[in-house]
Amino acid sequence: MIFTVQHQDTQSKARAGELVTDHGTIQTPIFMPVGTAGSVKALHQRELEQDVKAQIILGNTYHLYLRPGTELLKKAGGLHRFNGWNKPILTDSGGYQVYSLGHNRKITEEGVVFKSHIDGSRHVFTPESVMDIEREIGADIIMAFDECTPYPCEYNYAKKSMYLTHRWLERCVKRVHETESLYPYSQSLFPIVQGSVYKDLREESAHFIANQQQPGNAIGGLSVGEPHEDMYAMTDLVCAILPKDKPRYLMGVGTPENILECIALGIDMFDCVMPTRNARNGMLFTTEGIINIRNEKWKDDLSPIDATLGGYASTFYSKAYLRHLIISKEILGAQIASIHNLTFYLWLVQQAREQIVAGTFTNWKNQMVKRVSQRV
Repeated sequence: MIFTVQHQDTQSKARAGELVTDHGTIQTPIFMPVGTAGSVKALHQRELEQDVKAQIILGNTYHLYLRPGTELLKKAGGLHRFNGWNKPILTDSGGYQVYSLGHNRKITEEGVVFKSHIDGSRHVFTPESVMDIEREIGADIIMAFDECTPYPCEYNYAKKSMYLTHRWLERCVKRVHETESLYPYSQSLFPIVQGSVYKDLREESAHFIANQQQPGNAIGGLSVGEPHEDMYAMTDLVCAILPKDKPRYLMGVGTPENILECIALGIDMFDCVMPTRNARNGMLFTTEGIINIRNEKWKDDLSPIDATLGGYASTFYSKAYLRHLIISKEILGAQIASIHNLTFYLWLVQQAREQIVAGTFTNWKNQMVKRVSQRV
């Protein structure tokens, strides 16, 4: 994997870069649609590529391990061959999903014992086994196994959890170095900075992660309920420490406003379930602001969903038609809304990139934050 910073904004820490993987080149900043179980909900791969213009998607180790299982993925030749997506894939390690299981998991020094949310069966994740699973899934970028702390989180617990994540990371790095990709392309490991919202912990974790000298780095444990001001403060702090010549990935973020503000802080990569999850509930992100398509005001509105975007779903269908589908619980409604929201997210980061290259990012960002966060 090769990462190059091509342009640096002069009024902020925003940068435009290029990330080269064996499955293709990614222009950053980038938003990565979430395909938890090997599928971005409600979208065909051709829609992801042609309409949304996605450059990379996510899979999740926890979910893919449980279903369909890595034996089938290996038989298929990896997730790319299994789901027909020929561009880059990133897999989350499953740490966040295990954290979400609550009382159905137990964390120890060795790893995590947990019960499947599907059938209650017992499983064990260790740093070594997770690296093996991610080898079998075959993503281009694989995440280290970590513990994601909740918010709020007491200082002592956050500190103890951070050190556990660091020890697990050393085991992840060792396992990756002593194994090889099962498929004819390379895989790159990204460590994850933790430390909750505590400045000293975030600084210590960022230095530790930077010293691992892996191809890229991630920031985890944010966008879990903390105020946006804390998210921005921790992101700014960590970006000042992480290497400038490697991609920085802010996990699980977020709203269009969050993405724009964090691009300005030096983040290159984002993911979030929000565009597809909210789409299925009738919330649309548009170039003019946020629309609740269920509202009565859109019942007779025959204008396009968002003519500015230029994508098929956003320009061919009217607001009135989409509202009818969503209210009627038609599957097509969720599909159109999901394609639209993801098209908007990819449009937004592409616009940000163009503004960085043009040297006009900061003024554009300040105006755009107000627009995309208002209710229409």
